[in-house]
Amino acid sequence: MSSTQEKRTGLSPLAYLVPDEGKEYEPYVPPAAALPELTLKSVLLGIFFGVVFGAANAYLGLRAGLTISTSIPVAVMTVAAFKALESVGYSGNILEANLSQTIGSASSSLASGVIFTLPALFLWGLAPGLLQMTLLALCGGLIGILFMIPLRRLLIKGEHGRLPYPEGTACAEVLVANEVGGQNARYIFFGLGLGAFFKFLTSWLHVIPAQVASKIPFLKKGELGLDLSAALFGVGYILGPRIATVMVGGGLLAWVVIIPSINAWGEGFTTPVFPETVRLIADMSPAQLWTRYVRYIGAGAVATAGIITLIRSIPVMVHSFRIGTGELQACLGDGSEPPGAVSRTDSDLPLKFVGFGLLVVAAVLAFVPQVFSDIGGLPVRLVAAVCVVVFAFFFVTVASRIVGLVGVTSNPTSGMTIASLLGTAGIFLVMGWTDMAGKAGALTVGCVVAIAASIAGDTSQDLKTGYLLGATPRRQQIGELIGVLSSATFVCLSVLLLAETFTFGGTELPAPQATLMKLVIEGVLDQQLPWGFVGIGIGIALLCELLKVPSLPFAVGVYLPVSTMTPLFLGGLLRGFFERQAKSRDVAAVRRERGILLGSGFVGGEGLLGVGIAAVAFVQNRKPEGIGTEWLGAPWLVETVGLIAFGFFIAGFVHLIRR
Repeated sequence: MSSTQEKRTGLSPLAYLVPDEGKEYEPYVPPAAALPELTLKSVLLGIFFGVVFGAANAYLGLRAGLTISTSIPVAVMTVAAFKALESVGYSGNILEANLSQTIGSASSSLASGVIFTLPALFLWGLAPGLLQMTLLALCGGLIGILFMIPLRRLLIKGEHGRLPYPEGTACAEVLVANEVGGQNARYIFFGLGLGAFFKFLTSWLHVIPAQVASKIPFLKKGELGLDLSAALFGVGYILGPRIATVMVGGGLLAWVVIIPSINAWGEGFTTPVFPETVRLIADMSPAQLWTRYVRYIGAGAVATAGIITLIRSIPVMVHSFRIGTGELQACLGDGSEPPGAVSRTDSDLPLKFVGFGLLVVAAVLAFVPQVFSDIGGLPVRLVAAVCVVVFAFFFVTVASRIVGLVGVTSNPTSGMTIASLLGTAGIFLVMGWTDMAGKAGALTVGCVVAIAASIAGDTSQDLKTGYLLGATPRRQQIGELIGVLSSATFVCLSVLLLAETFTFGGTELPAPQATLMKLVIEGVLDQQLPWGFVGIGIGIALLCELLKVPSLPFAVGVYLPVSTMTPLFLGGLLRGFFERQAKSRDVAAVRRERGILLGSGFVGGEGLLGVGIAAVAFVQNRKPEGIGTEWLGAPWLVETVGLIAFGFFIAGFVHLIRR
């Protein structure tokens, strides 16, 4: 890759420090340099990688209730692609690579908002069409980016050294390292291949099972399981040992303590216990007990933990909101640009463009019936549009600053979405809009707000990367808009394909976040939740806070099957082992980076093949049958073969990390 730097070997030390008064941070590419950024190859590569990881994250979110930040994987793959293009005469530079990752990473945040909410419509039997889903995704994505643009000078430039923006800074480091000779791209591609291959064995050929389970001796209806999933193992490595251990702790509480306790408590009952209306507790399997009772406990815990996270952030939120609104007022008073000449690295899209864009999005929300499925006519759509604008304005302003402090992965998007749903559902309850159309309307409001808050956090991280590297903010902002416009349809299409093949809420794709949002809305509008079980979950979250245990990861562990948590735990445990075993910080950093890139590749490979299986099933109107495991005979032998195969997979992972 070509560049104009004079043999610089990394970011300036001032990339992490507050500049002295009267001085500004000097980026990696000087403001006077004029390198190509928004080029055809950077746009096309960004769109391609955005579609790839957007679809993969949609699958991961529906399966595990979380997504991963894809800025670094997309950046590394872009660098690799540019190096490949150099061999045929198409050179690239670091700012083109940054623009490509800016476009590509937008899809992940968009996928998060979509899968956290819209699958609830499928659970209600109100399956949305591609047009409605795409319009909701576009509206949320555009609102998040447009609200963020006037905040850039304050949050990214004005708070440099005070707000670290960890993912944005790490992405800049990765791009610079690859610029000066890094060799890490191959680990992403290894991960993509291994993840896809293992998914091919479990879900296409079916030569090994997708999950193994074992009953616990002497503990009636106690059960442990393990999803043989490369993606979940990779996510565990990315999360690290502490969070992975907390999450598996929640899973063990549910499956080793709560389920046997519910069975012992209700084993002698002669009538079903609400919300179950047919089966007796004594006749239910552990999975059925989890579905009918423990999920409500987990929902109460997750909702409480999300709200606690939000409450804990209130001082930062209020401070951020005041500063953000002050910045917006200053922009409105001064015009679209600050006084004096504006350098290339300080040039934003004009405020007039931002205002016009927001007016267009608001008009689409209010006057296009397809967005909210024509719920109750124009009056209801107008109220829904106002709710979107108010909640999105507040939470975008908040999220942009919070991710600067704690990173994208700690952005309380779930809590913000729950707060939006509670507020909107409360308004709808007062207005008497409590039918199914009212529920769908409240959910779609939450969808737009969730996407807006999520993508605002991603945009601010990308702008931080650009600030450190010396990118042109205006071009990055255009890149974010391109990323949303290009990936929205593909992310939504992936969700539709998965819905055609799998049952949301089932074993393969439990859609945990969307199920939670569904329960929140029903709790407000129907007022018919099993509050006893929900109350137990609330108590678990509060107890975690008292014991200084991270309540949200623990609550997610309670809410999801323990089989989902065990591969996460194995991945996190392995990362902790590598970091403790390393003889120096440099070795630990190398192994951490390699593992994170491999783990991201596992997510991409398994997710893409999962979407591919759904596409094949949609075209052929049946799932791929494969070879199957019947030839192995006994179930214990099938599961043993699966465990051996997963062991070889982990051994291959270890070899790649230590080579």
